[in-house]
Amino acid sequence: MNDTEAVLEQALAWHRAGQGVAIATVVATWGSSPRPVGSKLAADAQGRFVGSVSGGCVEGAVIETAQAIIRTGQPRLLDFGVTDERAWEVGLACGGQVQIFVEKLS
Repeated sequence: MNDTEAVLEQALAWHRAGQGVAIATVVATWGSSPRPVGSKLAADAQGRFVGSVSGGCVEGAVIETAQAIIRTGQPRLLDFGVTDERAWEVGLACGGQVQIFVEKLS
């Protein structure tokens, strides 16, 4: 089983158990990026997560956003990079940029 399959299987298990779940997917990268396009992270309403979209440097911000999306149902496109003040705050100091789409699993 590859990483994507494992993430999606856990997301489905949480969903079937009645938990709210959001899926985050890397949709674009520029320069240095720890995870390639297509990398996924699933998070539930309690903050549990599986997978990675950044090798750890922006996961906290993505999980916070995922929890908000579980509540609202409104997907978001997140941008992190060296020119983004929030990226430095959460630790994306690798010199690249990453764009992550986060949506609620329904």
